Amino acid sequence: MSADIPTQVRRRRTFAIISHPDAGKTTLTEKLLLFSGAIQIAGSVKARKASRHATSDWMEIEKQRGISVASSVMQMEYRDCVINLLDTPGHQDFSEDTYRVLTAVDAALMVIDAANGVEPQTRRLLQVCRARNTPILTFVNKLDREVKEPLDLMDEIERELGMTVVPFTWPVGMGKVFHGVLDLREEQMRVFSPGEDRAGADDEILAGLDNPAYAARFGMQYEQAKGEIELVREAAPAFERTEFLSGRQTPMFFGSAVNNFGVREVLDALVDLAPPPNPRPAIQREVGPEEPKFTGVVFKIQANMDPAHRDRIAFVRVASGHFERGMRLKVVRSGKELRPNTVVSFLSQRRELLDEAFGGDIIGIPNHGVLQLGDTLTEGESLQFTGLPFFAPEMFRMVEVADPLKTKQLKAGLQQLGEEGAIQVFRPVAGSVLMLGAVGQLQFEVVAHRLEHEYGCKARISPCRFQIARWVTCETGDGPAADAKELQRFIDGNSHRMAYDAVNAPTLLVEYAPELRAIEANWPKIRFHALREHAGLVFQKQLDG
Repeated sequence: MSADIPTQVRRRRTFAIISHPDAGKTTLTEKLLLFSGAIQIAGSVKARKASRHATSDWMEIEKQRGISVASSVMQMEYRDCVINLLDTPGHQDFSEDTYRVLTAVDAALMVIDAANGVEPQTRRLLQVCRARNTPILTFVNKLDREVKEPLDLMDEIERELGMTVVPFTWPVGMGKVFHGVLDLREEQMRVFSPGEDRAGADDEILAGLDNPAYAARFGMQYEQAKGEIELVREAAPAFERTEFLSGRQTPMFFGSAVNNFGVREVLDALVDLAPPPNPRPAIQREVGPEEPKFTGVVFKIQANMDPAHRDRIAFVRVASGHFERGMRLKVVRSGKELRPNTVVSFLSQRRELLDEAFGGDIIGIPNHGVLQLGDTLTEGESLQFTGLPFFAPEMFRMVEVADPLKTKQLKAGLQQLGEEGAIQVFRPVAGSVLMLGAVGQLQFEVVAHRLEHEYGCKARISPCRFQIARWVTCETGDGPAADAKELQRFIDGNSHRMAYDAVNAPTLLVEYAPELRAIEANWPKIRFHALREHAGLVFQKQLDG
């Protein structure tokens, strides 16, 4: 079977959809599934109280608010390619989840609201993609509304995001006079018809870009589009695959996801342009996707995808080899062995038992605390994949249970939500009240909601005096034993402001920046980290001496 690995890897496309909130990202996800044949009817994303919801927004709170708060994973087949699609939360309060998902993909599809252009969260996500040289395709959405001029949008994307834009389609009109898009690659026009909820409707296709019938049928909107295309073709560079693959050039598509319009072109472009799985860096060496031995990395953990079973699913990006159900796997961090027999692939909440997977695939391994974010799985080799970020929280709250009899449920719930990375949970060295750390206020609301509805305990979340967190390690230069001793001395000396996180990494909590600077000056051998990786591996080694 191993001879099959290179062929299977070349068939894979793994990408994330990213955008600012309300740009239509979840709607586009839904329509990509529709056009690939993965689903037959699209959920109504906007009808928040309706019984139908977007396939990718499965959590109860998402259905109530009409937003995505957790990344979803979906797999589908299209044109002999296996597409792994990851829908991410657009809301900035959940950016950590999105950043981690972006470490598991080979390309990104950026959705831009044509009325608002480039928005703050788009910029932030782009910085993460650029840091990893992730290739990006751009879909300009909501052309069925009154929006910015396409030339202005193109200029804004180039100026704001620092990448050249190559239009692959161009809109004819907008809003009430949106007639369709000219496909510059295929030299044809796809005519717009609004309100399609099902796949398979035959779009009207007109041949050529200079068809004389266009002027009579689409009037001044066509004449304007024709002039803009001539201008763009003179000024814009030609598409260069190497520039695209290095994240310096983005192909641009126009459409209206809610009307199923312009979606097929994006799906075709993902298959044609997005790269198959790339080699992935580990501390020890680079791992190629076509290697025969299985390796994978846990980039996301989700608790209670099936509330009836109180399960925790570890999402694993397969980095290399051929995964087979029941095979022996080593968890490198702990040295424990796994033999997963109920591995699943996803269509959001629907899951199917999986018999095999290859480099680029995303698989779900049900587990009860054995796997942590950042864990590397191998067939025996000691590897540690890099690049999975945890950011120091910017907001803190204390959390207590309203009913003391539910203390056990609170601790279990917070442990699982902490492992998931939905929130950071800190156990103070001195004191019994647990603390929560988050990037944004909405995370606290989601945690309170999930504790009540998934774990049956009402939590009291109250203000906390701390404002800043830093993970601590030690470098004495005298070896591991000396490092561990000095680190313990620091923890003992600052016990009133020390805590341990979900992976037992020691964390300093302070109220003000000057306080942090004073502590840094007084403890020159202690290192203070605003970012941690490797699921606490370094910290655990130091604690163990």
